[in-house]
Order: sequence, then C-alpha cells, then structure tokens
Amino acid sequence: MKETIIQFGEGNFLRGFFDYFLDVMNKTGLYDGKAVVIQPRAGGKCQLLNAQDCSYNLYLRGIENGETKQEHHFIEAISRGIDPYKNFDEYISLADNPDFRFIVSNTTEAGISFDDTCCFEDKPCKSFPGKLTQLLYRRYKNGLKGFILLPCELIDNNGDALKECVLQYAGLWSLEEGFSEWIENENHFANTLVDRIVTGYPADETKDKYPDDKFLDTAELFHLWVIEGDFEDEFPLKKAGFNVVWTTDAKPYKKIKVRILNGAHTSLVAASLLSGIETVGQAMKDATANAFLNKCMKEEILPTIGENEESVSFAKHVFDRFGNPFIQHKWRSIALNSVSKFSVRVLPTLLEYKEKNGVYPKGLTFSLAALIYFYKNDTPDDAADAVESMKNDSIADILKNTALWQTDLSDMTDTVTAYYNKIDLLGAKEAMKWILSE
Repeated sequence: MKETIIQFGEGNFLRGFFDYFLDVMNKTGLYDGKAVVIQPRAGGKCQLLNAQDCSYNLYLRGIENGETKQEHHFIEAISRGIDPYKNFDEYISLADNPDFRFIVSNTTEAGISFDDTCCFEDKPCKSFPGKLTQLLYRRYKNGLKGFILLPCELIDNNGDALKECVLQYAGLWSLEEGFSEWIENENHFANTLVDRIVTGYPADETKDKYPDDKFLDTAELFHLWVIEGDFEDEFPLKKAGFNVVWTTDAKPYKKIKVRILNGAHTSLVAASLLSGIETVGQAMKDATANAFLNKCMKEEILPTIGENEESVSFAKHVFDRFGNPFIQHKWRSIALNSVSKFSVRVLPTLLEYKEKNGVYPKGLTFSLAALIYFYKNDTPDDAADAVESMKNDSIADILKNTALWQTDLSDMTDTVTAYYNKIDLLGAKEAMKWILSE
C-alpha cells in the first residue's frame, strides 16, 4: 500500500481519531494509502512505534442511544515512524514522493507557533511550523503539487494560523517570492474542528489483554470532524460513515461545541464540586445535578443559540458522553481556569438570553453565583489575579470587574447575591433544587 499521508504527531489523539478513520477506509476499500508518522519533539515514541510494526489495538467505548457499547479495532494505518532529530534526511526526503497528498497534525495547542530562533539550516527546526516549512520548500523546489493540510490542534482557525507561520518562516529565511506564492496557490490549509475524548493507554482492565502493546489506545464512541473545504472525492470520510462535515465555514460548528459541550461542563462544575460530586459521570447519576443541567441545556442554552438539527443532535450526544462509564472525567480538572472559561463558554449565552428575553436565565445565573461561591470557599486553580479578585472582592465588585468578564455585569448583582446566599444557607445541592422549583 502506498504512503500518501504525512502525519505530525504519534500521540493518543491522532491514533484514536485520524488513524482509526484511515484504517477503516483502507479496510473497506474506500482508500488506498498509509500514513508516515513524524515525531514532532525530540524524545518521542517513534522508535517504539516502529518496534511493534506501527500497529496497535484501539477500544472505542461509551453510550450510544442509551446502551453501553464497546468496539475493538486493530489499527494498521501507519507504515513507519520517523524521528527527524535522528533521521533528518529520511524526513526531508518525503517531499520528493509525489504520492503524498495530505498532511495531518496534532502537536498540542502550543504546537502552531512561530519561533524566530529556528534556522533554515537546522536539522530539524525545533518548531512544528519550522519543520513543515523545510519540507514544503523542498517540495516546491522539486516542482511537485502542494498538499491538503488538516491540522487538528485545538486553536481557532488552526489552518490559517499554520499557514501564517509558514509564510513568516519564508520571510525570516529570505526564501524566494515564488515559494510564498506556491504556498498560497498550490496548498490548502484547512481550518478544522475536532471532537473526541481519547483516553489513551488504560491503567487497568483492557491493557491486560495486550500486555505487549505499548500503544494500546482507548476513546469514546462519539466523534466529530469539521473541515473547511471539500475533498470527499479524494478522502471519502463521509462515505465511510464518519461524522465529518465538509463546509465553507467552521465557525457555527465551533459555536455549537463551545456553547453546548464546554458550556455544559462550565455551568455545572462549581455546583458539582460544592455538592461533593467528583466526576462528570457521578453528576449524570445524581438526580439533582442531572435535572439542573437539563434545565440549562433545554430551557436556556439551546433556545438561545438556536435549536436546529445540528445543535439538538449535539446536545443529545453530550448527555450520553457525560454518562460514559468508561471515562472518569474529574470536575477538579475541568475547574482549571474556570473564570476565563465561563467568560467564553457560558457568559455569551447568558447575555444573549437576556437580550432576547429581557431577563437573565435562572440556571446559568445560578452557575455564576456557584462559581463565585466556589472561588471564595474552596481552593481554585486559576490565574493569581482572578483568584485574588474572586476570593477577596465583594460580589458587586467582582461583577463589575471587566478584566474578568470583558464586560460590566453590575446589573446582575442583586440576583447573583440572592443565589449566592441560597447556596450559603442551603448548600449547593439544595440550592439547585430550589432553582429547579422556581
């Protein structure tokens, strides 16, 4: 089978997401190509991956249509791994092969960044965009066609950001103008949105079945990949049955994900912790927490962002995903940097609800009161200035602090104070019951 894909990153996510898609397409005869994996950082795992022939076991586990389900897949989508820090010539020579068409990456959120200390003569450049620019320049000099790039890093407009870094390196290294024109005209840097919880190598249970598999991976059943562009004819993801959206604009899908999935997490995190609920799964089994989240979702979030086929379906999947018995998603981890998360994930919905209805939504307003109570009475993990303000300032001063919320929320002071006092008087769980009875 030919090598047609260059993949930057050997980590759990791509192996439980992209490589799974590729394996299924190959084995169903819809595609004919394997991925070469590039180790983006020194000290990675490509040597170990090669030692087990680049194949591994993957378990997909979760709740689907109310039923617990597990799937096992033996993944054989990767042909070889290359450590460019030890085998730079093997890496850069990939640019000489006209069969390569796609470049996929997941190098963490910090991976797509410009490092002006990188030099064209480095073997290789330290940064991922620097390594990529070296490869693309060799491709250009070979006179070959460009690539379709599908970055999976979790930043806004990831394709645009990656292209901008490549063009910055072209300028820094004084590469000829024709190269920049080739980047612009012969390559497609797609903005993408990815969504799947990949839990990685299990600490117990499944690993006992394959003790020698150092790359055994586990993930939830749900997946979503939104890609700006349409290359279904070349890469038939939808025909293979995957939840992939080819689109001209990924922004509406990003809004759905942030407001529904991330917004649900952030609106429930403080109240759950204050109620002694440690994980998301436990919250879904708790009648009060579950009912509170249902109220926020069905009465406040969905009506505000717009109830359509995509948003309603996504919200339904959220409850299945939150209740996944195979994922122990701790609220303490979700609570990290909750102030900035609230301002991005929940506050826009809260403000838009007020604009539409003339009043603030009770559930999401309660979640803000719970957040303030949590910061004042627990040990939050957040930026020092956010913790200091939330812990020491009055509720009125907190709400008018535009550095926290990017807007003045003073008109919420009376309601938030009343909800805060209910939490203080009744406890978080009983206060949630009170909100539900209102």
